Amino acid sequence: MCVTCFVLSAMLTMGLQASPQTGAVEFVAKATPSSGTDEPIRGMTFYLLSKSFDEIGKEAAVTYSLVQMDAFVDKLEVSKELKSWMKKHHCVNLAGEDFIKKLKPDDVMDVPEFYKAYIERMSGDQSVAFPQPKYTPAEKKKNPAKYDQQVKQYHNAIRAFLVLNPKSTDGIDLALEDVNPGHQWDTINSNSMSELHRHTIELAESKYLVARTDTDLQGQGSLRGIAPGTYWLSTLDIVAQAGDARQRWDVRIIVPPGKTSYVTLSNINAVQSPHSTP
Repeated sequence: MCVTCFVLSAMLTMGLQASPQTGAVEFVAKATPSSGTDEPIRGMTFYLLSKSFDEIGKEAAVTYSLVQMDAFVDKLEVSKELKSWMKKHHCVNLAGEDFIKKLKPDDVMDVPEFYKAYIERMSGDQSVAFPQPKYTPAEKKKNPAKYDQQVKQYHNAIRAFLVLNPKSTDGIDLALEDVNPGHQWDTINSNSMSELHRHTIELAESKYLVARTDTDLQGQGSLRGIAPGTYWLSTLDIVAQAGDARQRWDVRIIVPPGKTSYVTLSNINAVQSPHSTP
């Protein structure tokens, strides 16, 4: 053998010995419904990722900015007082029980839209002794000082009524329908969240995808030729269904050189929903 050939052969042998041996992942996915009997997750795609799906979601949120509520509020054609209230309470839906609970007497008195809606609401209620104004528009020119004094007295009377009758704000949202931007915000925010979701999935399936496989009728799956390292076996944001059980997985796995990692996916290591109860 020539010297050059011998050197190349030796280098090739050393390179092969130095390269890490690939490993594999064997798993079975089962979910346990309320009946208490494990059911295999059949025909579902599982993804082996080099980063957890939840962390990928956080990365996507940084690179794709959601519509900010304050920026949305700034563009609304409402009073500066109402804009300030929306930003303070992080609320743009001026309807429903949650909105009514946020209202305080000062809010009703200081925000023009709330004050106008409250007066309209109470003016049509004959079952209560609601304060009535003693001034007239004509007095504003005839006697401005007296007019201003009576307006102040009327406002103080309304504030006192509000304090004594906090439930009187119920129904005020019906008079705010024309200025309520809640539906508009819901549409914009929903579209923005959909774009973020799409961006997250694209990031997971391109930048961080190592391999994928579908489970068989027994809920089993295998992934071969995996380089040694740390991975996450994930269903992305897709929920597996077995009876009334709904599960999603994003399980951390370590693949050693030349070995097979075995994983059982169950209710125990599924991603816990923030709304789930222990």
